[in-house]
Amino acid sequence: MKSNNIYKSISGGSGKKLVLLADPDEMNPQFLKGLETVFERAGVSMIFVGGSLVKSSAEKAVEMIKNRTSLPVVLFPGHPVQLAFNADAVLLLSLISGRNPEYLIGNHVISAHSLRQSGLEIIPAGYILVGDGRATSVEYMSNTKPLPPSKPDLAVATAIAGEILGMKIIYLEAGSGSAESVPQRVISMVKENINIPLVVGGGIRDEKTLEGVFSAGADVAVVGTAFEENMDKASRFLSVVKRYSGKSD
Repeated sequence: MKSNNIYKSISGGSGKKLVLLADPDEMNPQFLKGLETVFERAGVSMIFVGGSLVKSSAEKAVEMIKNRTSLPVVLFPGHPVQLAFNADAVLLLSLISGRNPEYLIGNHVISAHSLRQSGLEIIPAGYILVGDGRATSVEYMSNTKPLPPSKPDLAVATAIAGEILGMKIIYLEAGSGSAESVPQRVISMVKENINIPLVVGGGIRDEKTLEGVFSAGADVAVVGTAFEENMDKASRFLSVVKRYSGKSD
């Protein structure tokens, strides 16, 4: 198994971190060029690769990314078929906000032997879907309902349970392509009640939202759709990342 350098990067230090979520199906020439010229300069710490429904090869996607950047590549798999052993690490996601056994333990059993033999750094992650009732890809593919943002106590109790069960990080997710991010109140209440890193993704489309996610307590913000739609946003996020990581211009 590889060393735990990726987890140390996520959990170490006081600075906030920005992660790029790369969907293998959306890696067009403009995106690939951005890997070489934009994202490292914009303060991106690492790249998550995956999605709810992936038609393209995750292994090929990882290869293309590694050919263009030195940033660490972490798998963000929605299904065992999305594993790629040329990555640096994998978020072993358990959808603890839902009650679908396949996403709690079933898929993990299927991939257990392959993961152990892969040499990947494995990071157990308690995955919590938070939403206002509008369907997202994660909800549809996992056949689970999101926790209502108006009930932050549910998210807090779920996150605490995930930590007690041995998860190394808690991941609050608004859903891919979501119009809104996880509410700041939910983020702050969860952060106040856990002792492991808090990752927040979904609906982070502008600097103001990114700043709100960081100020509420997220250690890591994950951005995908916003960069796919407008790569120039990456450089505009730089000032926010620097401000919250203690770096000067």
